[in-house]
Amino acid sequence: MFRTEHSSPPEEGTACPDCTVSAAPSRFGNGGSLGRISRRLLRALYWAHRWIGIGTCVLFAIWFASGLVMMYVPFPSLTDEEYLRTLAPIEWSRVEVTPTAALAAAGVAEFPRALVLEMWNGQPVYRVRDAFVVERTISAVNGSSVTGIDAAQAVSSAGRRINAPVRGVRTIERDQWSVAGRFDAHRPLHVVEFEDPRGTTLYVSSQTGAVVLDTTRRERMWNWLGAVPHWIYFTVLRKDQPLWRQVILWVSGVGIVGAVTGFWIGILRLRVRRRYRGVAFTPYRGWMKWHHVAGLIGGVFLFTWIVSGWLSVNPNRWFESPGVEREALHRLAGHTAPSFEDAGFASAAKSMRNAVRVRFAWFDSTPLMLVTNRGQHTIVLNARSGQPERMSDARIFAAAMRLFPDTPMPVRERLTAEDSYWYSHHERRRLPVLRAGFADANETWVHFDPDTGEILGSVDRAGRANRWWFDALHSLDFRWLIQHRPAWDIAVWVLSALGLVTSVSGVVIGWRRLTRARA
Repeated sequence: MFRTEHSSPPEEGTACPDCTVSAAPSRFGNGGSLGRISRRLLRALYWAHRWIGIGTCVLFAIWFASGLVMMYVPFPSLTDEEYLRTLAPIEWSRVEVTPTAALAAAGVAEFPRALVLEMWNGQPVYRVRDAFVVERTISAVNGSSVTGIDAAQAVSSAGRRINAPVRGVRTIERDQWSVAGRFDAHRPLHVVEFEDPRGTTLYVSSQTGAVVLDTTRRERMWNWLGAVPHWIYFTVLRKDQPLWRQVILWVSGVGIVGAVTGFWIGILRLRVRRRYRGVAFTPYRGWMKWHHVAGLIGGVFLFTWIVSGWLSVNPNRWFESPGVEREALHRLAGHTAPSFEDAGFASAAKSMRNAVRVRFAWFDSTPLMLVTNRGQHTIVLNARSGQPERMSDARIFAAAMRLFPDTPMPVRERLTAEDSYWYSHHERRRLPVLRAGFADANETWVHFDPDTGEILGSVDRAGRANRWWFDALHSLDFRWLIQHRPAWDIAVWVLSALGLVTSVSGVVIGWRRLTRARA
């Protein structure tokens, strides 16, 4: 953005108050109706950029500074690895309820999206999550439903995960870190604060007793300087998701206009051959010169950053991805009824002494138990026999054909190295992975875990486009950069510095303009 003090381009021979020399003649000419129209347009260009810049330059400066913080401190979330580290080994001697009985107690109409056995508050429980992301907790001891978790139970459950005294507990509907809609099924939340060196806080669901979020003192502090201002993620606004989305769209949209008009003005005022006073390529001095030069160098990046940020909230639903539909998942599983064949469950329990979590699933009409131990290593057992189940690439690809029946699957590959669409940066990606690509209307790719047959993720044509329009342009997620760090860090810091110089100089120029007008 290139904010100027002029309401219109200075006329030939007039003194420019912020230039070192007289202004250059208009490039549109000075005579005739065409010249008058051109000068009116040019005045409108300067006027629009000046006032848009005054209204947005502070916000741009905040965006650049907060983006640097977000490079190293993400928004608080509870990762699967963090969750597993706090689980106690399952006490198999107390497991009296089978998976089939747990499904009956939960009252689900079809086999759920997730059926998990783990420890909670000193007892083994089943977590049942249906297709509508409603979670139920069933005691594996007596089959009773666990619900209406109070603060005392939350403290008891959370205290088993953190080896530190509890500093306090409170019950909330939402706060700055739990404002997202994915926590709605668990509200109200019990917030348990610990006196450990990291200042850990756990958020416990009042509906299921599960820990759904953790934060630390460091995360909370840095996110007030990072994600919160960068995303305009203040609770009072973010709790109304449609309103928050409209604010992002309009603020970013106005910023795009400011960036385009500024870059246009910057080019108009640039001289490479016939320079000002023979040596200067810019007519400005002081803060105006910094603004002009930094904006010209970093203008393209500034524009792409703002546009990609605008695209991040999916305007006009351009990047809408339907994903893999529930019916397709049922075809892959080969089973839809709310039942599980667990004849080998009791015998398999003897070989799962160190297990902290067991997931029950159907794949290719076979009931499976995915057993994860304290080291986060997972083995696959056949629930009918209790014996290890061997997966193969051919079997997984054959089963994958059920996702889109009568549709060709031209892509069948085993990825042993990351590529432009499956890579680790902000989150760690598993390798190796199987990729099945379909010739459906959305050109869907589905990624499978070759050891378990689980779907690790899917991406269609719109998602792949979003990968370049947002991830690449906004986060500089280019393979060469992220695979050769600190090259990525250096690139982001240098370009952000250009953006900061452009924005901060715009703040100074805008402040001077406002104070001059007031005087």
